[in-house]
Amino acid sequence: MKNLEWEKLPFGYVPTNYNVRCYHRNGQWGEIEISSSEYLSIHMAATCLHYGQEAFEGLKAFRCPDGKVRVFRPEENAKRLQSSARGVMMAEVPTDLFLEMVKKVVKLNEEFIPPYESGAALYLRPLLIGSGPQVGVKPATEYMFVIFVSPVGPYFKGGFQGNPYVVTRDYDRAAPLGTGIYKVGGNYAASLRPHIEACHGGEYACEFYLDAKEKKYIDEAGAANFFGVKNDTYITPQSTSILPSITNKSLMQIAEDIGMKVERRPIAIDELESFDEAGACGTAAVISPISRIDDPEMGKSYVFGDEPGPWSKKLYETLRGIQYGTVEDKHGWTMIIE
Repeated sequence: MKNLEWEKLPFGYVPTNYNVRCYHRNGQWGEIEISSSEYLSIHMAATCLHYGQEAFEGLKAFRCPDGKVRVFRPEENAKRLQSSARGVMMAEVPTDLFLEMVKKVVKLNEEFIPPYESGAALYLRPLLIGSGPQVGVKPATEYMFVIFVSPVGPYFKGGFQGNPYVVTRDYDRAAPLGTGIYKVGGNYAASLRPHIEACHGGEYACEFYLDAKEKKYIDEAGAANFFGVKNDTYITPQSTSILPSITNKSLMQIAEDIGMKVERRPIAIDELESFDEAGACGTAAVISPISRIDDPEMGKSYVFGDEPGPWSKKLYETLRGIQYGTVEDKHGWTMIIE
């Protein structure tokens, strides 16, 4: 195992030994290639550079107390990447190829998987790009799929504790029938300016967007889905512009498993007053409990408390337990790297 200060790792890029790559040419995927280079060689007219033909994923590998290494729900990441590829007209990566490359890149970089006690994990970044050249606006004829890894710490400062969020009304994350449901880079580029402006360089953990049509309903944060808890019910938005979060999908199932009701429906911002708990969820943060959501333009603040609520804590501990193999994986979500 590498000699790193695991407990002090940020959520950022740390160089590792290898990445894995595969190319789609002449209508088919080639052989998996192993590379030690941190750079890609692509044509200057590649469609990813000019027309945004790009999609990515994020998932984690965990070193567990039983000595095994587990990856959480990689099949769901493969399905979501396939959906994103269809959305921006790229070649789809077959699930078996995706899983084979996940296994290979984890095993090649096993010394970078943080120890269980550190609270850190090995983050995997699958990236699919249009690498073939085009000058006209049309899909590429060649594609590159690469997975690199980096050991990471918590996404939000302080880890599992309450963080303040803020509503932005000046920007839309995605249109209802746009690319919000796909994990493509353009959505994140569009969130950079509103994040800096709304969060004032760190005063807030992240910004929340309202629906683009009516500016009435909570959509999602720039990097996570929203959920709220009231009356022993897990409630999360239903929208045609929200990225389908694998973590949120898992939490909905866990909520049912532990005796909660689950509702997926539009959530008017005024309804936040009635929630006992609230959180942002995603692969990077798992659950980031929300201490409050400020709505500066309306002069309102929805307060949920600095400490994680009981249901949020139970959901977090159960999901983390499944990921680390300390809670029964009754739904078969984890893949063990042999």
